[in-house]
Amino acid sequence: MQTAALNYKLIKKVKDDRFDDEQLHNHSLLIQTGAKDFQLAVVDGENRLMLIEDYAMGNVQSHEELLHALKDLFDAHAMLKAGFWKEVKIGIKSNKFCQLPSTLFDEKNVEDYLRQNATIDLSKEKILYCSNQKNDPITVFAAQNDLYEWLSVLYQNTSHSFFHQSAALIEGILNESKSGLNTLYIYVDRFKLHILSVQNGKLIYYNQFPIKQFSDYVKYIMLVLKGLNLDQQNSEIVLWGYIGKNSPHSQEFIKYIRNVTFGSRPKNLKFGYLFDEVQTHHFFDLFSLHLLK
Repeated sequence: MQTAALNYKLIKKVKDDRFDDEQLHNHSLLIQTGAKDFQLAVVDGENRLMLIEDYAMGNVQSHEELLHALKDLFDAHAMLKAGFWKEVKIGIKSNKFCQLPSTLFDEKNVEDYLRQNATIDLSKEKILYCSNQKNDPITVFAAQNDLYEWLSVLYQNTSHSFFHQSAALIEGILNESKSGLNTLYIYVDRFKLHILSVQNGKLIYYNQFPIKQFSDYVKYIMLVLKGLNLDQQNSEIVLWGYIGKNSPHSQEFIKYIRNVTFGSRPKNLKFGYLFDEVQTHHFFDLFSLHLLK
């Protein structure tokens, strides 16, 4: 039987040469966890990225194995267990979420809201919610109870908040969106596609789609373009996420969908020269966590 210690693998790590682990009390820790991956970033008090790490959890087959692997990773990573950060922002990747206008939101009804979109087991899951600064709707989402409790206890002496991945993407894209009306914003995640549309600085569409094969990307993008009455020939597609600029997949996008460009890094962060090795459209959801409050 494979041990949990083998269930995580460091894929990418970049560290600014000015990083000082004696200054953690002045730094923000951003962490994001999904069913098969985990990322962290450290941002200093001047909004400069100090560190980024990306892990794959390729061998885990259940949430219990994922949590075990995360605990092993944290045990081996003294910085993650530090309890004196300026703040900790935790992003949850989950398909159990819903969004509704703030005018209709009532905290007492979060369970009812979420049950319209997902099956919830309150013995194992906790219902949370978060808001955006540049977007009205409230995001209601589920997190595993044991994951929530573990991280809450770990960071109990530090200001910490839980957010849904969609809220980070929405905030980040609203912060970067252009004035044009015919732009579709795409985030390519591992095994998932996120599609957003913004008009006049307001979010008009967000959804996420499971991906099993490459043709699913094109299928869902075409479906959303049609549903929003956007012209395939004239609409611009802006891409972020786990797709290389010169990869076969990016070439396929360009073949089937015109006017494809790659998104840039969030304007709110500063990057030292060592991060030049990270493509500018990567880790956009993780970086955008820093925009949320």
